[in-house]
Amino acid sequence: MSIDRDPSSPPLFADVAGDIDVSFEFFPPKTEAMEKTLWESVETLSPFDPRFVSVTYGAGGTTRERTHNTVARIARETPIAVAAHLTCVDATKAEIDAVAEEYWAAGVRHIVALRGDPPRAGEKYATHPGGYENAADLVAGLRKLHPFEISVAAYPECHPDSPDAAHDLDNLKRKIDAGANRAITQFFFEADTFLRFRDAAAAAGIDAEIVPGIMPVMSFAAVQKMSAMCGTAVPGWMERLFDGLDDRPAARQLVSATLAAELCRNLYAGGVRQFHFYTLNRAELSYAICHLLGVRPRGAAASVAA
Repeated sequence: MSIDRDPSSPPLFADVAGDIDVSFEFFPPKTEAMEKTLWESVETLSPFDPRFVSVTYGAGGTTRERTHNTVARIARETPIAVAAHLTCVDATKAEIDAVAEEYWAAGVRHIVALRGDPPRAGEKYATHPGGYENAADLVAGLRKLHPFEISVAAYPECHPDSPDAAHDLDNLKRKIDAGANRAITQFFFEADTFLRFRDAAAAAGIDAEIVPGIMPVMSFAAVQKMSAMCGTAVPGWMERLFDGLDDRPAARQLVSATLAAELCRNLYAGGVRQFHFYTLNRAELSYAICHLLGVRPRGAAASVAA
């Protein structure tokens, strides 16, 4: 049997030095049981000393209170830097500014500034009367309030509302020029997708840090649905690899961790040293991927209330 890989070369992860920085994304819990899972995940991942963890914000501010409570609790009870998502949807500038002021008062110094999705499925996005027009406008508004650290979104495969890649890159540049510190990408499944986008962004004059967003697959059907909504290509080989694993959650986790770690390993070979993991409030996959990448617990575990 022949193999493409040189049999004398070291294993894929043998030479990963662990010289990377990670961050993690969570969403605000809806129930007491989900809150317990979230805090177990925060506690499990905090020893990796993440650059920050972020908490999402529902369309139209639907999770505003839960997001704020989660962000404030992380800021209050853990040593982790926390970033709060903030969108332009269904709110005036004054209302959004008030939320940002609440975060600043709670000790939160990092905002993930997003345009946001329409609050009702199938609708076309429209600027709210008296609201921020888009993410670049929101970034500029936040800059007038306080010296927040600001992250924005980037789309390696183009935002669904953008007519083409050039327009999408122009929009990203406007967000950076307005004062954003970095961009975090939508998830993707092949390393070349990100590396080509990174090169195109540099050619467009975007010199801010661009961090790849990594989505470990917990449910392939759910990933297919999310990918269709945000314009992410799902390779055919992924469907074949997850086929037959619907009733085998442990096996599915092993496959998922392996694929995501290999994606990160290929990005690492391309010079990437920062990774942002979409955890879906579950720690196991992100923990396994970090371990494969050579990252070990290096910070004191956060003191997180159960």
